[in-house]
Amino acid sequence: MGEQPIFSTRAHVFQIDPNTKKNWVPTSKHAVTVSYFYDSTRNVYRIISLDGSKAIINSTITPNMTFTKTSQKFGQWADSRANTVYGLGFSSEHHLTKFAEKFQEFKEAARLAKEKSQEKMELTSTPSQESAGGDLQSPLTPESINGTDDERTHEVTQNSEPRAEPTQNALPFSHSSAISKHWEAELATLKGNNAKLTAALLESTANVKQWKQQLAAYQEEAERLHKRVTELECVSSQANAVHTHKAELNQTIQELEETLKKKEEEIEKLKQEIDNARELQEQRDSLTQKLQVRCYANSVLFHFFIISCIKCDFCFLEFHFPGSLSFLLSL
Repeated sequence: MGEQPIFSTRAHVFQIDPNTKKNWVPTSKHAVTVSYFYDSTRNVYRIISLDGSKAIINSTITPNMTFTKTSQKFGQWADSRANTVYGLGFSSEHHLTKFAEKFQEFKEAARLAKEKSQEKMELTSTPSQESAGGDLQSPLTPESINGTDDERTHEVTQNSEPRAEPTQNALPFSHSSAISKHWEAELATLKGNNAKLTAALLESTANVKQWKQQLAAYQEEAERLHKRVTELECVSSQANAVHTHKAELNQTIQELEETLKKKEEEIEKLKQEIDNARELQEQRDSLTQKLQVRCYANSVLFHFFIISCIKCDFCFLEFHFPGSLSFLLSL
């Protein structure tokens, strides 16, 4: 069936800076799809991510890989084959946890597949090793492949003993010469294999030293990132406190604005009452003035009425008692 995707998620992809081995370099401008693939023909698990047509992650999962969560939304793993460290930034802690669980699951599956493959290789190589008289339990060293000098000398002695003391069952000289050439060729082959293994061992030692240096750099970077995350969390908590204080201030301002609005409404009402009081005062003053005018008019009319009455009385006396008016005036 070939290679098929078995799990996908979305994340921001980063790689460690190859020059500094400390800073993260983003390889995608936005969140991209990151998928686990399984190759059934080779029994291999891979992590693949594409940004358009460019492969920004192509990492084969091996049993010695480790996925590390460095924060609530960020995780990383080292790929020795690609000689880099990949980092993924997720939108939530749930997506990070799910990705880490799948990484552990497929890592275990890769380990089991490798063990089964090794078992098959051992079973396949067992008949040839038994026919050669080899020991499967002995460690793989140059001496175990080529043999020590004493063993090779002993073999040559044993192989030369039939030629030294020929009997009726001894091999012909030509056949013995062919066997000697065969063993010389085998010895040359073993020496060549020994040289190759020595070179491979030296290369592996150099790689181990390089990997140790990279691991120390990654641990230093992880520690620095952890400190950075702690600082950011502190800043985030301070920002949350500022945000809470700002919300409280906004609420207080809103309450003060509502109080001010109510006070303005009360002031408007008082202004209206003052205007009404002024109108009433003006009406009162006008009525008072009118009342005074009426009182004055009534007083004048009253005096006029009294004078009229007196005149009427004099006229009456003069009419009925002539000479009384002059008498009264003389008094």
